[in-house]
Amino acid sequence: MTSDLFLQHLSNALSLGSLYALIAIGYTMVYGILRLINFAHGDVFMLGGYAAFYGMSLFVMPWWAGFVVAFALTGVFGIALERIAYQPLRESPRISVMISAIGASFLMENLATVIFGGRPKGFPAPALFNQVIRLGAVSVVSISLFIPALTAALLAALIIIVHKTKTGMAMRAVSTDLSAARLMAVDVNRIVSFTFGAGSVLAAVGGIMWSLKYPQLNPTMGMIPGLKCFIAAVIGGIGNIGGAVLGGLLLGCIEIMTIAFLPTLTGYRDAFAFVLLIIVLLAKPSGLLGRHQIEKV
Repeated sequence: MTSDLFLQHLSNALSLGSLYALIAIGYTMVYGILRLINFAHGDVFMLGGYAAFYGMSLFVMPWWAGFVVAFALTGVFGIALERIAYQPLRESPRISVMISAIGASFLMENLATVIFGGRPKGFPAPALFNQVIRLGAVSVVSISLFIPALTAALLAALIIIVHKTKTGMAMRAVSTDLSAARLMAVDVNRIVSFTFGAGSVLAAVGGIMWSLKYPQLNPTMGMIPGLKCFIAAVIGGIGNIGGAVLGGLLLGCIEIMTIAFLPTLTGYRDAFAFVLLIIVLLAKPSGLLGRHQIEKV
């Protein structure tokens, strides 16, 4: 493989890995606060893509306005999902909340099929994201450069919020001990709602970027990416934001590079995530950057 071809594949790997990282951050934020796996997160990803699509096509919004509206609507939906499906079960056994999350996921997929239709829709990609940029002998579509840059910017903003603001301090307190944080007058419901809202906005960003890179929408489009991003979060150390980013980038690079070097394995592409998950958990059960924790029963 020539160096130019390697760089071509590397740009695709970083782009895909950044998308996985964006969605994995939502998983890891919710788990870090509530020790809950939000299995409906992949469907929030799907909802963000559809919200932007209808904003641009049905309401004839400029692409940037459609994106902003999609972010806002998806964030509000994430907060509503937590209030309806998870908050009433906060004091219940973990298995009850997990079943509620799985039920919410199936409900969203089936409602999307009824409301949006099962036929795939083409996403109207603005010309800005389809420009071909030549870097020496390497040709890269602008969206493949925009996605890693956007992921880095959002990650930096999130780290500043978590470590430099009072809301972030409260998030870290709730993550450490929810009951003690409540005793210290932390508004736990507000912090949980903020976490779900922020995670849903990141999922919407990921869903829109995914739709720009792979311009096709369907009601189950979040299933496989959502599962892979959950795996990425576990690989990096679920509950750790940096670990989610590392896991997403690692998964994206391995997936693309393996196909590039061994094209006969293209049909097994989705299996790479599970193989990597097994290898990492056998070597380090808490994930690459995770810390060993004792689960409270």
